[in-house]
Amino acid sequence: MADNHSKEVRSMNMSHIRSKDSKPEEKVRKYLFSRGLRYRKNDRRFPGCPDLVFPKYKTIVFVNGCFWHHHNCSRFVWPASNTEYWHRKIDKNVERDAQNTHILKEHGWNVITIWECELKGTAADENLRNLYNAIIENS
Repeated sequence: MADNHSKEVRSMNMSHIRSKDSKPEEKVRKYLFSRGLRYRKNDRRFPGCPDLVFPKYKTIVFVNGCFWHHHNCSRFVWPASNTEYWHRKIDKNVERDAQNTHILKEHGWNVITIWECELKGTAADENLRNLYNAIIENS
């Protein structure tokens, strides 16, 4: 299956994908801040540069995109072109995520991952409430 876009258009589209301050991340931050939780964002002192760090609760939250971190949901589809590159890249992301989570847990941190698909649709509010409860119950 051929790409629907030219190389220039595809390059421009890919360049607009952000690694920080994505819409799912902003949604999680706004919700948790409105509930009174304070955090550090994208703290480079920790492996994986976590999206949210809650020192008071010794909890770290990663807000992962379903495509980039290979979530087993309907939003993840392997690209049809340049498959070798994408398999290698995404598999490395998954492996790095597992290593970072392991290191953080070894140091006593509670690590929570919330997926992009969990922030869509009618289940989003319930998933955000569950995330909030998981953070505060850890203390």
